[in-house]
Amino acid sequence: MKKAFIQLHIAIFLAGFTAILGKLITLNEGLLVWYRMWITGVTLAIILLFTKELVRLPLKDAFTNFGVGAIVALHWVCFYGSIKYSNVSVALICFSAIGFFTAFLEPIIMKRRIDIIELLLGLIVIAGIYLIFDFYPQFKTGIIFGILSALFGSLFPVLNKNLLKKYSARTVTLYEMFGGVMILMFIIPFYLKQFPAAYFFPTAKDWLWLLILAWLCTVLTFILALNALKKISAFTVNLAYNFEPVYGILMAFVIFKENEHLGRGFYFGLSLIVLAVVLQMVRVRNLKI
Repeated sequence: MKKAFIQLHIAIFLAGFTAILGKLITLNEGLLVWYRMWITGVTLAIILLFTKELVRLPLKDAFTNFGVGAIVALHWVCFYGSIKYSNVSVALICFSAIGFFTAFLEPIIMKRRIDIIELLLGLIVIAGIYLIFDFYPQFKTGIIFGILSALFGSLFPVLNKNLLKKYSARTVTLYEMFGGVMILMFIIPFYLKQFPAAYFFPTAKDWLWLLILAWLCTVLTFILALNALKKISAFTVNLAYNFEPVYGILMAFVIFKENEHLGRGFYFGLSLIVLAVVLQMVRVRNLKI
């Protein structure tokens, strides 16, 4: 259990850095995610080929993995859309709604009763997001993208729990990446009509950030998080990921000076979210979930 929490914490720290990279990469969010998933999938395929761990899944399981990968892709597109239509700090705060959605969706998918404490903690997070929305209406589009990102983000950890009972974290990630690439090939032409791209091919700087995003913040982060998910509940993983905004926001303050444009509403909302995370982590430790 201790090892799982350490792996989860490292994954969360790296995940916090993905928001910074999303700001640095100037590609449209749909194209950014397509390149990210393509690079990640190819990298994992090469690694598994050389380690002789490349597994051909039965058709049914392959399509299940592809389906989860499609959800991951939609989550990332919404997440980076939130960053580009608001800023890093607001996008990361909206992502915190993942705990609220998980409190509803995990019991339905896993066929168990809704945990009232989980639901209440999720509502505290929603209250924090509402404060930010109320103080910063100019970020409306970014906040909507952020809420959708949290909705999609709450689904794939729950669905991954069943997949991880049969296959390794790297195999699951590999198939999910290519599933995401395929769904984006169909979606992007329609998406770009609503959210046009300034250009379609990465610049030299974009390639640098994309490789860091794919190799360090995706391959390594996914494997660490999925390994932790074998020992820890999906709700706990999702709620612990609310520390991602803390890391990402601190980095955004240092790199982009976003603190100069944020007032008390943001900090009130952030305080509620941190409170919910701390309460859940204490609860988990006491219950030894």
